[in-house]
Amino acid sequence: MKGLVFIELIKMADSALGEATVDRVLDTAPLKSKGVYTAVGYYDCAELVVLVDAFSKESGIARPELERQFGHWVMDSFASGYPEFFRKYDTAFGMLEAIESDIHLEVRKLYPDAELPSFSTIRHSTERLELSYKSERPLASFCYGLIEACFTKYREVASVEMTDRTTGAEGDAVFSIIKCKSGSGVQE
Repeated sequence: MKGLVFIELIKMADSALGEATVDRVLDTAPLKSKGVYTAVGYYDCAELVVLVDAFSKESGIARPELERQFGHWVMDSFASGYPEFFRKYDTAFGMLEAIESDIHLEVRKLYPDAELPSFSTIRHSTERLELSYKSERPLASFCYGLIEACFTKYREVASVEMTDRTTGAEGDAVFSIIKCKSGSGVQE
C-alpha cells in the first residue's frame, strides 16, 4: 500500500489526538516499518490495520467509523492534490463512474506498481447508482467515507447504504447510492 495513505492517517490522528499520542502509538505498535513512512514507499496493508486499530483504541471511536472518517480526510487530500480530476466531472456520480476507467488509469501511469481496488458501477436511474468494491484489503468502511466525501465535494446530498461482504483480509462491499438533490458543482 502506498506510503501516502499511511502519512495521511498519521496526519489525521495527529490533528485529532495530538502528536504525543501518535508518537506513543508509532513507538509501541508492532510495525515492521517501525512507523517510518515515505509518500512514495510501499508498505504492508496489515500495518495500516494495526494503526487504525491503535488509533481507534486511543480515540474511543469504533474502527469502522474511524475508517469512514479517514475516507473523508483522504478525499480532502485528493481534492487538494489533484483538483483536475474533480473539475473533469460535473457530478459525484460522474466521478464515481470514472474511478476504474479513468482515475485508476491515471494512477497506474504515475504508480505502475500500485495495487488498486476494483470498482464497478451500475446506473439504475439519474438518482440511483450501485457501486461494487473489491480489494485485497479489508477497507470497505474507508471506501464508504470516500464515497460520502465525494458527494460533499460536489455539494450534493445522497443516501449511501453499504452491504459489507468482506471476509478475512479481502474487502468486498456494495454501495447503494440515492442522490437526494442536485448540487452546485465542485467546492473550491
